[in-house]
Amino acid sequence: MRALLRGAFLHALEAASPARLLEPALQDRPAPDLILAVGKASVPMAGAALNAFPGVPTLVVTPRGPAGQAPPGHALPAHAEVLFAPHPVPDAASEHAARRALARLGAIRAGGRALVLISGGGSALLSLPRGVTLAQKQALTRDLLASGADIHEINTVRRHLSGVKGGQLAAATRAHVHSLILSDVVGDVPAVIASGPTVPDPTTHADALAVLDRHGLPAPEARAHLRSGAPDTPGDLPNATWQIIGSNRTFLEAARAFIEARGLRAVILGDTFTGEARSLAAFHASVIHSVRTHGTPLTPPVAVLSGGEATVTLTPGAGRGGRNLEFALALLTELGETGPGLRGLHALSAGTDGQDGSSPAAGAFLTPDSLTRAGHLGLDPRDFLRRHDSHAFFEALGDTLHTGLTGHNLNDFRAVALT
Repeated sequence: MRALLRGAFLHALEAASPARLLEPALQDRPAPDLILAVGKASVPMAGAALNAFPGVPTLVVTPRGPAGQAPPGHALPAHAEVLFAPHPVPDAASEHAARRALARLGAIRAGGRALVLISGGGSALLSLPRGVTLAQKQALTRDLLASGADIHEINTVRRHLSGVKGGQLAAATRAHVHSLILSDVVGDVPAVIASGPTVPDPTTHADALAVLDRHGLPAPEARAHLRSGAPDTPGDLPNATWQIIGSNRTFLEAARAFIEARGLRAVILGDTFTGEARSLAAFHASVIHSVRTHGTPLTPPVAVLSGGEATVTLTPGAGRGGRNLEFALALLTELGETGPGLRGLHALSAGTDGQDGSSPAAGAFLTPDSLTRAGHLGLDPRDFLRRHDSHAFFEALGDTLHTGLTGHNLNDFRAVALT
């Protein structure tokens, strides 16, 4: 069963690959004057676009992996300019990439065309601080990530402390900008994906201030800028159009098809789950109880799938991990306190980008004997959960899923199989 869940994850990565999702959206489009690809899926997206439009000038901004390695599929034509920047906290390379993107777009003649390919992670990769220094924006990004703020809130603040986000990238060119977008956010809101560099921004400085208030973040320099009366992000972009070509739902449907083709029924609970990973684990534990006790939504054997994006509010001295590993560890502790426990249960929680928070793993598996094996090793899951050290727990069990950077980003994948 573990092999089935791993196979479903890897199959969905391929079936919903950026190149496959992009190809139909490029058909019958005129060749652009510039291709700009930004985000965790920028390399395969740029590759697909260059297959359709060979020789078109191209700028690609992609994340550095551990030790600075390139993402998979890093085989673009020599004329493509490729820049590397970090994720999730921007640095000087992010600022250089933002300035380069502005320059390349600004050089297009009036009436020209730009094709912009956007995927999750673009917020950190293109960073041009406005009203704050780079160091201040780095610190605020870390504080927002640790506060438990969701991606909508984080990107609301980012847009209003930037010179490229919130439609400002498209506003910097006389060309028509058409964006093809892979969504990594719940609700598939274009203004939130990569902080919406090429779409109008429905939020204001006041909304960004409200996020800082809600999470108790002082951020005096950011607050001063947001209250300064500086021009807000554009609420209208007559030179811009956009289309979402893939989302978390796309990934879940591909995984479900893989599982059902191998004889196990599967149901998708939804692709809009948010909130703390521990709370989400408690909800899934209640679903598991319902399936076991009442046969709802289906009777076993069945696989229950869900997507979306959880959050983790960190405490001082936290260990390594991320929302998927923490979800798996919290689900383990929740089920360990019930009568049936993990009997007949296999689960996988993993990020489609191949890296979960501060862990190099994409996620982790649960098996019917996870608790027993942890006991033999003297591992107390509650202690590891309290310290947010989920990576160390699952690595000790040999239950982490390592894929490396996938060149993809369609949010998170959770699967629970009950036999």
